[in-house]
Amino acid sequence: MEHIYLDNAATTPMAPEVIQTMTDQMVNDFGNASSTHYFGRQAHTVLDNSRHILAQSIQAKDNEIILTSGATESNNTAILKTAMQRAGEGKRLITTAIEHHSVLKPMAYLETQGFDVVYLPVNEQGVINLADLKAALTPDTILVSIMMGNNEVGSHMPIHEIGQLVHESNAWFHTDATQTYGLLDIDVQADQIDFLSVSAHKINGPKQIGFLYVNDAIHLPSLLLGGEQEKKRRAGTENIPAVAGFAKAVELLTPAVKAEHQAQYTAFKQQVLETLKANQVAFEVNGGLGADRVQHVLNLWIKGVSTYVLQMNLDLAGFAVSGGSACTAGDLEPSHVLIAMYGKESPRVAESVRISFGKDTTAAQLDAFCATLTKIVEKNLAKQHAKD
Repeated sequence: MEHIYLDNAATTPMAPEVIQTMTDQMVNDFGNASSTHYFGRQAHTVLDNSRHILAQSIQAKDNEIILTSGATESNNTAILKTAMQRAGEGKRLITTAIEHHSVLKPMAYLETQGFDVVYLPVNEQGVINLADLKAALTPDTILVSIMMGNNEVGSHMPIHEIGQLVHESNAWFHTDATQTYGLLDIDVQADQIDFLSVSAHKINGPKQIGFLYVNDAIHLPSLLLGGEQEKKRRAGTENIPAVAGFAKAVELLTPAVKAEHQAQYTAFKQQVLETLKANQVAFEVNGGLGADRVQHVLNLWIKGVSTYVLQMNLDLAGFAVSGGSACTAGDLEPSHVLIAMYGKESPRVAESVRISFGKDTTAAQLDAFCATLTKIVEKNLAKQHAKD
């Protein structure tokens, strides 16, 4: 049986060029980048060159890139260290109800430490109302953390406008760009972003490597205590093969390639929707459609069939999809994103699946997926009717 991967929002397979780059580094540059001898200098050169590539990808300066183990560490660092550093100025933090858990859980922890966290609501497209943000910004607000693109429904926040509002206040602006980095153009200067989090494994790079962009006007102490790596901003010996692999993955995503991927994923969405309509499957798109969406994510409400049944049967048929965030895929808890968008009582919460495309997805795979999904829906609805 062929296994078809349609869960690229969770993670992506490493590109062959990335694997080759990492292999070469493991063989040839095994030195510690903090060492001053030849082997250390060789590793440090790789580190510097990679950092430059990463910085250029978001229009940042080289010294504004802090290498981390991924977006979870980056999010925790930006949120927790800002709170600790600026607690004397104010204790209000603003985020949204649909953030990744690596933002929501640090926020929940800070609430136990006496901080006031505002969770902005979203509409049925998964987007905040800028008026709500403006109303929530008070003189004692020290941080606003709003994701750039949502991992479950593909909504894209108005980052430029958010950056303008936050810049006019006393707060710093952090965005989790995990789902948009490598797909959309990002300019931290133009959007007035103070912190930005990224993971390599979402763009066909290695796992356990990412970065946190920190505006060089801000001094943010290290979350990890130890050595003086990353100019004392992140302790721990740098993983040079992973860093080099990350940079290679970024190099592969030229402007032309990113534009091609966006166009291809938009076409894939239309293919799936038109095929399911032709097959008379009762469904709706969670979050809607449009050019301003994160195009590789498609979340569908399959009316009358539970998420559990859909996922299980698709997996048995060889299709990898998700019921929500990969961090909660093993959990039976309903999607907090869909609850925030439609309410806890909406049938969408328990009857939806997420499909997410990648560079290796093909039209033929999606035809096979739609045919299989149609059979699963027909079979399960027939069982329900027989019971009735």
